[in-house]
This record gives sequence, structure tokens and C-alpha cells, in this order.
Amino acid sequence: MLQVNNNYLKLPGQYLFSEIARRVECFKTQHPDIPLISLGIGDVTQPLAPAVIEARQRAVAEQADAASFHGYGPEQGYAFLREAIVTGHYARYNVRVAADEIFVGDGAKSDLGNIGEIFAADARVAVCDPVYPVYLDTNAMAGRAGIYSPDGRWDKLLYLPCTEDNGFCPDPPGPHDPVPELIYLCFPNNPTGSVISANQLRAWVDYANDHGSVILYDAAYEAYMTQDYPHSIFEIAGARTCAIEFCSFSKLAGFTGIRLGFTVIPRELNVQGTCIRELWQRRQATKFNGASYIAQRAGEAVYSDEGYRQVQQSIAAYMANAVLIRTGLKELGLSVYGGVNAPYIWLKTPDQMDSWAYFDHLLQHAQVVGTPGSGFGPCGEGYFRLTAFGSQTGTVEAMKRIRKLYGAC
Repeated sequence: MLQVNNNYLKLPGQYLFSEIARRVECFKTQHPDIPLISLGIGDVTQPLAPAVIEARQRAVAEQADAASFHGYGPEQGYAFLREAIVTGHYARYNVRVAADEIFVGDGAKSDLGNIGEIFAADARVAVCDPVYPVYLDTNAMAGRAGIYSPDGRWDKLLYLPCTEDNGFCPDPPGPHDPVPELIYLCFPNNPTGSVISANQLRAWVDYANDHGSVILYDAAYEAYMTQDYPHSIFEIAGARTCAIEFCSFSKLAGFTGIRLGFTVIPRELNVQGTCIRELWQRRQATKFNGASYIAQRAGEAVYSDEGYRQVQQSIAAYMANAVLIRTGLKELGLSVYGGVNAPYIWLKTPDQMDSWAYFDHLLQHAQVVGTPGSGFGPCGEGYFRLTAFGSQTGTVEAMKRIRKLYGAC
């Protein structure tokens, strides 16, 4: 008799942002005349850069002429974009990456969710806590996570606590701890906004090489760093033999509605003699027909001189919002983290209020939407995430409402 994948039935409730959307919709139904301001989901609000728009328009025009029409493209991505990534991104940080090691996809989330297919079903997985839910949920769907426990943890996953004590940046496991085979790291971090130093990242690279582990490095927010931290794990010697890097145009250039990202798998990365790049190439050729030509031409424009300058202006606008939120919350006496090298502000909920209670508190009394920290893992309980991706006007108004809620003028 046909059965469903029971691993899906083990998933707790709804996906985090689906539950937020449900609660927000319920509030709107009950209070249709009260406008809400969302500083919750990490979606962008700045318009696409003019250079990107021009590139898309040219690509669309090409599709109207049989001589320049593009249908299916290469599954790995067009060479023009992969080469632009090499020269416009990695060369900027003196990082050696070859164009044929880059796989263009429809966003980092897809590749992060699918990469586990090429590794053993019983691989031991380590994740930071708190963490982007996709790492947890996709491994649970694959059967690697085990049983969801009452304490909010999957019993087969190795959790790496990210707390105030370690600056929300974990150390590698100790000599007597279980050895993870797949290690998810995200820096600048979502949700905490923390960053990892070169020395700290080197410790992880050394650990992975010493133990035969593979680091799955999510660098979606690297463009937001204002201080001197690694933009790529491949800045660290030895990373090419132990790491895969995931990057996104969504937060870099506002492509959340276009969908574009890329994954880098060095040729040196092997697991028990098997080239991981070749496995991923085989997977993509079977299951993916490539990102659209129009989106890839837009991505190429991001790395032009003019496009890069314009994209940096949008990033600066978001980081100005981050400063506004961070400064305003600190003035209210709240404990605040992030917002310096990332577009996320991580605050400790006041009066030991739990995360979902604080979500409802802000929603009901300030009409501001954020993200409860517990949705990112057990160590996120008692914290709350706000995003700087809103409009400047909306962010200013949100902080006025929060200040009023706390009795500040």
C-alpha cells in the first residue's frame, strides 16, 4: 500500500513564516482599519537597480527575435554570469574560484534545501542554534533529524548553541563530542546578525579537514558587512577541500521576486574519493533546467561597475534602517545585537517574556510585525528578530510606535 513520507509528518506545526502570516492575517481580519508595519520576514523593499532593469529589458527584447531567442540554458548557468561572479565577486576578495565550480540556481534557499540529496541519508548533521529553519526542516524531511522532542530539538541533530556568552558564534565540537559530517554555518548570521572572524572560521575549516566533514556555508548576507570579516569561506586556507558556499542575489540585489543564486563547489572537495562537484552537477542536470536567461542577464548586470555601485546604495539604505532600529531599541534600555554587519537586529525580549508572547504584544499594541526567536530554535527563546529590509518611512514609523509602547516620546 502506498504511504507518504512519514518524515513530513514529524515536522512541528507550520513553517515559521507561514505561522507568522496566519497570525497577521487573523489580526487584519479582526482589525481591518489598522495598518500594520512588517519588520518580520526578510523580504526587500528597495526597487531593482537601474542597471538591472535595463539588462532585463534588453534580455526580454532578445526573446522577441528568433535570432536572439533563448530557450533552455545550461543547467549550471550561462558562462557570462559565472564568469561575472568570478571577476565581480570573488576577485574582489582575492578568492580563487573557477567559473566551472559555480552552479547558478533560482536562489540559495533551493540549493541549501536540496544539497543534502547527494550525501548519505544517515549523515550526522550539525546546526547552529538559533538557525534558519530551512536547515532543520529539510534534514527532517530527509530523515536525518530523528524525532522532534518536547524541548524543541530534533534528537539526531547536533546543536551548536549560539548565545550571548559566545557572541552568537559557536566553536567546533570538543574532542569528546560527536563528530558531525555535515556542518551548516551562516555568517553574517540569520537570525542573530553575528559575524565570524577569520580565526574562528579557520578553526572550523581545520576541524572539518581533520574529521572529514563538509561545511555548508551560507553567505547570503556577506554584502552587508561594514567591518573587516571574511566575505567567503574560501578566503580561509584549506576551505576548498571541505566547504560548499551558497550565495544569493535576493539580499545582495533585491532579487526576491526574480529568484537567482549560486553555489560554489570546488573541484578539490571529495568524500571518500568521490568528487562532490560531479555529483551536484549530475543532480542538477537531472532535476533542474537552469535559472531563466532573463534573470541571469540581470544577475550579470549586478557585477557591472554601475550595477555594483547602485546595488551598494540599496544596501546602504537598509543598513541605515538597521542603525535606526538598533539605536532606538538600545535607547529604550533593551539588550540588542546584530544590525552592524547584517540587516537583522536580535533583541532580548523584556521582562523574560517568551518569544511568541512578545510577537503578539508588538502586533496587538504597536501594530509592528517581527519574528519570534524561538522559531529559529531553542536557544532563540527569549529573543526576537527585527529586519532592516522595510522602507525608511515604514521603519521610522515602526520605531515611533515601539517607543510609544514603552512610554518614550
